[in-house]
Amino acid sequence: QAQLVESGGGLVQPGGSLRLSCKAPRMITSVFNPNLMAWYRQAPGKGRELVASVTPDRINNYADSVKGRFTISRDNSRKTVYLQMSNLKPEDTAVYYCNALTTTNQPKYNWGQGTQVTVSS
Repeated sequence: QAQLVESGGGLVQPGGSLRLSCKAPRMITSVFNPNLMAWYRQAPGKGRELVASVTPDRINNYADSVKGRFTISRDNSRKTVYLQMSNLKPEDTAVYYCNALTTTNQPKYNWGQGTQVTVSS
């Protein structure tokens, strides 16, 4: 089973920025590269929400709540997916997870531990 390792979270003030990373150290490149990769988040007391996705051809999609503020990207040579977050708001506070998506847009692998993002003054 693939291992996904998220990092880069922290405490930031409203309007600030963070860059999250998701690495797949145990996944071989030929498996990683064809995957549609995505970032999710789960706020306290809420369900897990799909935030952004990037196709193997680097076509991006975003939830309306983050459009214009978040940018997803991938580095296949490093088996890593990034989420650049700017103009952060308190409502962005959540644990952020990455995963690959199946052809029916369902999470493909077991969830990692995620990385906590807290936006507060």
